[in-house]
Amino acid sequence: MLISSEGYNISVSTEFSRDIRREYAKKTSSKIVFIAVMALLVAVMAFVCLFIGSSRMGLAESWDALWGQGTASAVRIVRSIRLPRVIAALVAGAGLSISGLIMQTTLGNVMASPSTLGVSNAAVFGANLSIIGFAGGFLTVGSNVSDYGSSANPFATSFFAFLFAFLSILLVLALCRIRSFSPNAVVLAGIAIGAIWTAGTTILQFFATDVGLSAAVVWNFGDLGRATYGVDWIMFSVVAVGFVLFLVFSWRYNALLGGDATARSLGVHVDSFRFVSLLVASLITAVVVSFLGIIGFVGIICPHSMKKIVGHDHRFLIPSSFLAGSLLLLASDTLSRGLGNGTALPVGAITSLLGAPFFLYIIFANRRSRA
Repeated sequence: MLISSEGYNISVSTEFSRDIRREYAKKTSSKIVFIAVMALLVAVMAFVCLFIGSSRMGLAESWDALWGQGTASAVRIVRSIRLPRVIAALVAGAGLSISGLIMQTTLGNVMASPSTLGVSNAAVFGANLSIIGFAGGFLTVGSNVSDYGSSANPFATSFFAFLFAFLSILLVLALCRIRSFSPNAVVLAGIAIGAIWTAGTTILQFFATDVGLSAAVVWNFGDLGRATYGVDWIMFSVVAVGFVLFLVFSWRYNALLGGDATARSLGVHVDSFRFVSLLVASLITAVVVSFLGIIGFVGIICPHSMKKIVGHDHRFLIPSSFLAGSLLLLASDTLSRGLGNGTALPVGAITSLLGAPFFLYIIFANRRSRA
């Protein structure tokens, strides 16, 4: 029986294509399963975080309080303190994580994070200006503690923090549009503008009273305890819109991984797309930081961890990073309350303790890969 070489080649090619499709389907299924497991872990950790606290309430008492039963104090603790805090961890962690991922992709810089563009520095300056300048410092109430307590407005502080963070975003991106909207230009402009905001914060604190300085320093700590349902709703609205937008354009982020030339050949308007992506990612960061303070390294730890597991396909990387951010912040908040011995440590301190060694690992791992 004779078989032509042409027919044999077609048969081999068809079989090879089937093998590729099967392998691709297998990998896709495993990624979907992993994301589902991550979602389950987030739900479990949220449940654990909700029923752990310094009040030493039992599980049954906490469960009843969640549904409005039991003592008034128990209901108030679970519904007005713990539940908004858990929701804030879910939303803020997810928002900071996907912001870091999008910045790393659009800038082509593995070290990029929500603080790269000076957003956090600007938010700190705005908050310090509000607290020291208008509600606890040299312009209004002096050093009278009771006057500070009556005049301080946390929403005014958040507004100032967001306002200056937003102005910083616009300033950095405008400078890059004028000069050259390249990833390196964005990073360098962000570092320079961030240094200016830090200098301004230092000057404000130098002239502050003891009361104003203490209040400003406390604000800088990343603290989920400030969250209310109103704050949660605002953060959720911004993060949800950003998540959907990033997911819709996930194929464009995949195109950017091949370089600007490749992305342009696939129909991506690289400069405009990079501008919009960085603007949305920075806005998410600005909203979270303006309400909760500085929570560092979430935007570095989670995206890099998920890249190792699900790869660089943003169709899977975006939702997995979203969930990883929530999981990390929930776990950090639970740990902060466990280590606080009756009080909750700033969750930003916990994420920094976890993130700094991870950051060093990234630096030395990249150096070894280039060697």
